[in-house]
Amino acid sequence: MSQPHLTVAAAPLEPVALAEQKIWDVPTRVFHWMLVLCFAGAWLTAESERTQLVHITLGYCAGALVLWRVLWGLVGSPYALFRDFVRSPVAALRYLRTYLPGSRVAPRRYLGHNPAGAWAVLGLLVLMALSVATGWWSYQSSAPEFAGALHELLTHALLLLIALHVLAVVATGRLHGESLVRAMWTGRKRALPEQGIRSSHSLIGLLLLVAIGALAGMLFTGRLPGLTN
Repeated sequence: MSQPHLTVAAAPLEPVALAEQKIWDVPTRVFHWMLVLCFAGAWLTAESERTQLVHITLGYCAGALVLWRVLWGLVGSPYALFRDFVRSPVAALRYLRTYLPGSRVAPRRYLGHNPAGAWAVLGLLVLMALSVATGWWSYQSSAPEFAGALHELLTHALLLLIALHVLAVVATGRLHGESLVRAMWTGRKRALPEQGIRSSHSLIGLLLLVAIGALAGMLFTGRLPGLTN
């Protein structure tokens, strides 16, 4: 059964019983920060032939991480599940309207992703998957010339969405008086005891880290020539 994930604005509840609770499990946090590193590294190594293998390796690792997140969104812990945080576009727009000047409704505080942030997460996953796919396509000998241009276009779209996501994370955190970046690092947010997750799934997080590291090693050392040649 999904645990309750929504609380109203933090201030009225603060005197009652809010304390640091586990919200984000270890696999979700490992995924998040490894994807950040993979994308940043792939972007920084995209323009030089000397770093082409690094770029390809990081790109495939990003693709593997996206596949993992889709799986974890179906079977993972409560706040990582797609059914927990994905709402309709109407709900997302309704949530965004609460940020507009003159709104009579204060933006609600969500322990997991808010309705607008949920669509940003889905958009990032889709764009990342398409970027990896077009990157693979552009490296094929028979690829048309526009494959590389499409890959570059998708990368720019990703950069734009990431920038918007970061701005939203900062703005939302300031509004509710908390650091969402810190929460994704520690896994903890202020919540009622019954709203915390029961397990951090640390072993699964460790296995994910090891698996992505092993994949990177095999790609970089040429043990998967079908993907890197």
